[in-house]
Amino acid sequence: MPTLSSRMNCVANFFTYETTKSVVVKSWTIGVINRAVQLLIVSYFIGWVFLHEKAYQVRDTAIESSVVTKVKGFGKYANQVMDVVDYVTPPQGTSVFVIITKQIVTENQMQGFCPESEARYRCRSDSECQKLISATGSVSSAGILTGRCVKYNQTLHTCEIQGWCPAEVDTVDVPIMLEAENFTLFIKNSIRFPLFNFEKGNLLPDLTVQDIRRCHFHPISQPFCPILRLGDIVKFAGQDFTNLASTGGVVGIKIGWVCDLDQSWDRCVPSYSFTRLDSVSQKNSISRGYNFRYAKYYRHGNGTEYRTLMKAFGIRFDVLVYGNAGKFNIIPTLINAVAAFTSVGVGTVLCDIILLNFLKGAEQYKAKKFEEVTEVNLPPAVSTSPVYRSSQTLGGRSEEKQSTDSGAYSIGL
Repeated sequence: MPTLSSRMNCVANFFTYETTKSVVVKSWTIGVINRAVQLLIVSYFIGWVFLHEKAYQVRDTAIESSVVTKVKGFGKYANQVMDVVDYVTPPQGTSVFVIITKQIVTENQMQGFCPESEARYRCRSDSECQKLISATGSVSSAGILTGRCVKYNQTLHTCEIQGWCPAEVDTVDVPIMLEAENFTLFIKNSIRFPLFNFEKGNLLPDLTVQDIRRCHFHPISQPFCPILRLGDIVKFAGQDFTNLASTGGVVGIKIGWVCDLDQSWDRCVPSYSFTRLDSVSQKNSISRGYNFRYAKYYRHGNGTEYRTLMKAFGIRFDVLVYGNAGKFNIIPTLINAVAAFTSVGVGTVLCDIILLNFLKGAEQYKAKKFEEVTEVNLPPAVSTSPVYRSSQTLGGRSEEKQSTDSGAYSIGL
C-alpha cells in the first residue's frame, strides 16, 4: 500500500510546469543538417504544395456535364449500303453508342420445333437428350429442349428445341465493314462547375462553321476540333482497327476539364485522351471483344410473326467527362501556410535526435537541454548588466554562456 509520502510525490509531480529552454549548439554538422531539412521542407511547400497543387485555391470537383454525339458516314455490307440508322445503336446520340462493324444474320425465324445447331447437342437417341436435360437443364442456347433426338442434316442428329427456328449458327466467318474506319464522330460537350457558377463548352468561340466542316481532331495540330475520325480514335487508343472491328470492343473517349479560374476564361479548355476500356477481355479466351443480338420483326399476310435475328459485333464508344476547377480562397491559403511554418520544426526534432544519441558530447547536451528546477531552489534574480556571464568550462572542452534576459544557452562543441 503506497505511503502518504509517495502519494504526495505523485501529486507534486502532476502539478508541474514545463517551459521551453533555448540551447544554442555551435556545430557545423548539426547546423548543416538543420538548414538542409528546413530548405527541403520550404521547397516542398512552395514548389509542390503551392505552385504545383495550388493549395491556395478552393476546388470544385462536382462537375456537371452533358454530351451529344452524332456519327456520319456510309458503308457497304452484304451488298447493301449502310447509313447511320443501320449501324449506330442506340440512335439517340447519347454519350454511349455502338458502331456495328460485323453481323451474323439468321433470316426467317418463326416459333416452332427444330434441331439445336450447337455441336454439344449432338445425339443418337432420345435417351441422350434426356440425359442432357437431367444434367444441364432444359434450356439450351437457342430454346427449350424437348428431349427428342431429331435429324439435323443428312449425316447428323441433334436434340430438338422449341423456340425461334431455325436455330442460329454463329460460328460462320463474315467480313467486316471496312468503311467504318473513315466514319466521323461529332461531340458536343457542355460543362458547369456549380461552386463557381462557371459554364463552358468544347465548341470554343474561335471555331467557325467552316472550321468544323473541314477539321479533324489531332492532339497536336488540331487539339480542339470536335470532329473525330473513328480510325484515329482507335489508333490513339493503341489498337488496330481491323482486329477491333472483327471481335468488337469498348473504347473510352475522355474529355478532361482541369481549369484554373484565377486565369482568364479563355484558358479553360478541354483535353482529349483515348483508351480501351475492356482490355482485360483481350486476355480472356471465353468471351473476347463485344457483341450483342437484336432482331427485326415482321408479319406474313395471314398474321404469322417471323423475324430476322442479327448477332452484331461492334465498337462501343463511351464518352467520359471529368474535371475540376480551382479559385483563390483565403481559408486554404492560411491553413497550408500554417502547416508549412509548423513543418519547419521537423528539422529541430531531427537535430535533437542526432544530438542526444549519435554525436560526441551528447551527455553535455542532455544536461543543458533537460533541467529540473524546484520552487524553493530558485536562484535570486540576476542583474541585467552585464548581459553575459562566463561559466566554468565543462570538462575543459566547451564554454557556456547564459543570457540574463532570455535564458538561452550557447554550447560550443
